[in-house]
Amino acid sequence: MTTESTHVGGYSYRLSREIALWLAITCILAAAIGYSWNPTPFAQALAAIFIGCALLHGAFLYGLRAVLVLFIISVTITFAVENMGTATGFPFGHYHFEVGGRLPHVGSIPIIVGPLWFGAGYFSWVVASILLDSADQRLDRPMNVITLPIVAAFVMTQWDLVIDPPESTISKAWIWHDGGADFGVPLSNYLGWLFTSWLFYQAFALYLRHSTVGRLQDTQQSRKLLLIAIFFYVSAGLTHVVPWLAGNSGEVADAAGHVWQIHDLRETTVAVMLFTMFFTAMLAVLRLMKEHFSARL
Repeated sequence: MTTESTHVGGYSYRLSREIALWLAITCILAAAIGYSWNPTPFAQALAAIFIGCALLHGAFLYGLRAVLVLFIISVTITFAVENMGTATGFPFGHYHFEVGGRLPHVGSIPIIVGPLWFGAGYFSWVVASILLDSADQRLDRPMNVITLPIVAAFVMTQWDLVIDPPESTISKAWIWHDGGADFGVPLSNYLGWLFTSWLFYQAFALYLRHSTVGRLQDTQQSRKLLLIAIFFYVSAGLTHVVPWLAGNSGEVADAAGHVWQIHDLRETTVAVMLFTMFFTAMLAVLRLMKEHFSARL
């Protein structure tokens, strides 16, 4: 076999592998967008795949050790705070979970909840890092080790701002005992999300700062991974376009007895998603495009 034919064969293999990868990602994201909005067993399976993708992505981008550290930190902190929340009402408000009743529990929290915080939290961290000009690679700078966890916490809380009203009020995946002004969700919930996600982001930032862990240095591969992270992040919001397009009508009451129009709730969810998660994802994509074209000049 000649050197030229070997080169062509190697290129064809890499191209086939690349196409297979993007097809797999497309199928996962299409299924997530199409079905994750409704808390069925299939949606729970998709959630498990989402968590697995976050672990795999993190292993490629940061290394297995670093992503496992984030997993342990986020799961430990969120289970502790969630259990405190259901017991005392701090920091989220008074609530309990209905979804995952048949799953094992950590305290009073279904076991899937902690890993879901990690999955959404990991992709939110990556998006925030892109927005802050790869701040995760320069955590030796005091401003980066402070600002990145704060921005990541806001990026993460945008996800809950989108999902909580329909999931808690329509789907009854969890119940807010006292209702709330945001279609049955209290403001304290979002402040609790901001606080909890900041806690594990700050801990992870300090770990990265004092460790020898670095991000993948291959610029081309790194940009592909960053783009994939953006897609996974925004897919969790885009799923709520599906029930809105379906045009559900009727009314639903929260635990406080306040009655909401389902169509109003669905449309508001899409509006919030467009101007929070979607806008944030668009900014991150534009940031990557700017870096790409600047590198070619």
